[in-house]
Parts: sequence; structure tokens; C-alpha cells
Amino acid sequence: MTTSTEKREHLYKILVIGELGAGKTSFIKRYVHQFFSANYRATIGVDFALKVLHWDPNTIVRLQLWDIAGQERFGNMTRVYYKEAVGAFIVFDVTRSGTFDAVSKWKEDLDAKVQLPGGGPIPCILLANKCDQEKQGIVTNIEKMDEYVKVNGFSGWFETSAKENVNIEESARALVNQILLNDKLITVADIMDNEKFALESTSGQQITTMKKNCSC
Repeated sequence: MTTSTEKREHLYKILVIGELGAGKTSFIKRYVHQFFSANYRATIGVDFALKVLHWDPNTIVRLQLWDIAGQERFGNMTRVYYKEAVGAFIVFDVTRSGTFDAVSKWKEDLDAKVQLPGGGPIPCILLANKCDQEKQGIVTNIEKMDEYVKVNGFSGWFETSAKENVNIEESARALVNQILLNDKLITVADIMDNEKFALESTSGQQITTMKKNCSC
């Protein structure tokens, strides 16, 4: 007699938000399609992409990525767009300090409009994008960035480059792990023991304060 194990599938809605031109679409295209173009047109409203992860032999995780236009923070539609999201990326351009200045407003807007079932904020990773180019502002100081993400309630931050494919997978894996922890599908011990998503953890740091720096 043979027994069949039922496959489990989980669908998670993830937001990708930030100022116009920060590289949100490029990040998604690289993550989902392993593709980069320097000639994307500005997103109007919202666009969508689907990423399928084979978490284990019996579990499939589907990520529905919502690419939300940079100007949408000033409209009323974000409440509709954010609904039922369980995780988010906020993206800024390391070459334009103005895009970082807007990060706190995006985070405030996000936290005000969507929460976890228990009332807490959804996990959010900050992406310092275009790290293959010359950086300006606070992102040049790792200690200050660490303090900024802690004070503003981010789950962590990564320097990323969609062009050079730097930390795209790593940052996404960090967010997915936090979502699965919140959903009680995994424990911190699962992450540490199995290293399914190759998280880095240094002594004294919480699992949610991970970062990786651009070495390009």
C-alpha cells in the first residue's frame, strides 16, 4: 500500500514600492525573469509578476509581486493596492538622495494602510538599489543605515543592483523567510539548521536585521 503526500501551495502578495525611477520594475524583472533592460518605461498604476518557489518537495510558495508606480503614494488607490499584502520592499536609488528622503513617507503610508492579522506591521525590506553606481547620502555609512532601518521598523536592508544581479535573490529570500515565520510555516531553527535560504547571521544580531553590501 502506498501513501501520497498532499502538496501544499501558499500564495503571498508582496508590494514593491518607492519613488519614480528607483528601479522597482528592474528589480522584479531580474528576480522573476533573470532579465535586465535600461529602457523600462515608467509604470502607470500597478503591474504584476509571479514568482514560484519550490520550498520543499511538498510545498510550493507563489509570490505575487505588485509593482506600484512611484507617484501612487500621492493618490488614494494605494489602500486598495496594499490590501492583503503580507510583505513589502521599499526601493530607493543610491545615486539620488531624494529617493531615500521619501523612504520614511512610503513606510508610514504602508504601515498606516496594511497590517498583519495581529495588528503589527507587515515585514518590509529596504533596498538600496543601483549599488553598481556611485552612492550618495546616508547609504555610504553602513552604521547609520543599520540604525535607520532599526528605528523605522524595517526587517532589514540590502544594497542591490538589478543590472549586475547583486543581492536580488538574497533580499527576496530574506523577506520570504520573514513571511513564512509570521505564517508559522517555519521557525528560526529551520532557517539556522537547514540554511534553506542561505541567510547570514552574525553573533548578537537578530535574524531580522540582515544586510549585504554591494561589492561591485
